[in-house]
Amino acid sequence: MRARAQVRTDIAFPFRVDRRGRTAHASREEHVRDLVEQLLFTSPGERVMRPDFGCGLLDLVFTPNSPELASALELSVQASLQRWLGELIEVEALDVECEDTTVRVLLRYVVRATGSSRDEVFEGRAAG
Repeated sequence: MRARAQVRTDIAFPFRVDRRGRTAHASREEHVRDLVEQLLFTSPGERVMRPDFGCGLLDLVFTPNSPELASALELSVQASLQRWLGELIEVEALDVECEDTTVRVLLRYVVRATGSSRDEVFEGRAAG
């Protein structure tokens, strides 16, 4: 009897229902992207069981823009990615841009499990 290979799937983020009425799933690469997005736009203290999780990018949207702020944001994002997702991804390039009430993160990373390289843009706006 041949063993059937199991395909790994993860729950999609944000949580949603697919067209069949079931919980939507994401591929490994999609799931890793979802994890990066959660990390970037979660403020420290927002998660009760992990109060130090997150980057808090949107907390700094209204801070006056400067080269120093951009450098601090990049350092914060790099450190958070390494700490929380370092086993899943290897960051190859990172750039953080701030304009008015928008933060844009341009990220190139490799998913360690598959070796696939991804270029992603994450954009967040301050609520208001």
